[in-house]
Amino acid sequence: MSCAVLLLILLPLSRAEAHGFSSVVYADLTAPSQGHVRVELGLEYDLLLYSVGDTQQDDLLVKSGQPAWETADFPGMTKAANDHAASVLAYVDDRFGVSVDGAACTPSQDGHFTVEMRDVPYLRAVLDYQCPDDAQAHQVHSTLFPDDEGYVTGTKTVVTYDLDFVDGSAALDASQTSFSTDQSTAERFWEFFKLGCEHLLTGIDHILFLLALIAGSRRLREIVLAATTFTLAHSVTLLLAALGIVTVSARVVEPTIALSIAVVAGWHLWRLWRKREHATDLDVIGTSHFALDRAGWSRLAVVFCFGLIHGLGFAGALGIQQAWSWTLLWSLIVFNLGIEAVQLGLIVLLFPLMALLRRKAPTAGLFVTGAIAAVVTVFGLVWFVQRLASG
Repeated sequence: MSCAVLLLILLPLSRAEAHGFSSVVYADLTAPSQGHVRVELGLEYDLLLYSVGDTQQDDLLVKSGQPAWETADFPGMTKAANDHAASVLAYVDDRFGVSVDGAACTPSQDGHFTVEMRDVPYLRAVLDYQCPDDAQAHQVHSTLFPDDEGYVTGTKTVVTYDLDFVDGSAALDASQTSFSTDQSTAERFWEFFKLGCEHLLTGIDHILFLLALIAGSRRLREIVLAATTFTLAHSVTLLLAALGIVTVSARVVEPTIALSIAVVAGWHLWRLWRKREHATDLDVIGTSHFALDRAGWSRLAVVFCFGLIHGLGFAGALGIQQAWSWTLLWSLIVFNLGIEAVQLGLIVLLFPLMALLRRKAPTAGLFVTGAIAAVVTVFGLVWFVQRLASG
């Protein structure tokens, strides 16, 4: 593949041009008074433009909102959405709702739309649902941004709620489009375990980071320690974000994640350049703890630091930006277990193959891991520049 073709693949696309990407919708439900459910929705802005424009036949929304999105003009984005509020609300009402015993609650808009930055610009919509006063349980359904619109696949709606004397969280997708506030803990945790698995599998940046770790690891012990260190680090920041203690702008987090990919992959390339055929040798003296040499310990320190940043990326992807996300805590632990399960699965699948190749054909093994590291480094550096530029 030529460099020109590779760079073309890496060019940023609007969600409306990038079928195959996934999206996350955020919904926070509370009960400010009896018979009322307040819903705060977070909807990916440029995806919303095209989805509303197509389904509501409102091309003017796209024409006014897309240029503002491309130039990061937040007042312009906000104005475009509010000028076409009827179309946006019609789209949302068709695909999101709150009900009691099968009867839909009546929604009304509470205030104007605003636009905020998560990992990308999101529209914030606040809706007030009028429900029966004596409701014992509420049902929530979401089919926002479905696959058949042709823009994204596998949209998740992450819901946090404090209703009916219980608080909790849920994850909705095409396979499960609704839930009830009286759902069991096991059902809720299973959804977040799956969400963690799918998040890593569909997150190309995190997959490439893991590939860089695998390619640069010389022994099974080293990759297991690296993956465990990464998990520990991103668990710390994920927890701190859920508690509202740490909040870092996506404009800092996203470029740093890209840089971490390039650094970890480039580390292996640098060692190949210095050590040549001895790149996989371990310089262990005596009975060093965990059988790691200085290079191994240094690499773990770098992985831990970057793991902290990746945890903030996971938090941003789940909309964890305020202290109310405490209600997500146990679900996030299960989400983290899903991530770890996929990490270990990929290690078990890929590392033995690389180890066998290194043993049977050392030169070919170094070439393959070097090629993987080179490709990952290019991806990381290009993403780093792109994310800085879009800042």
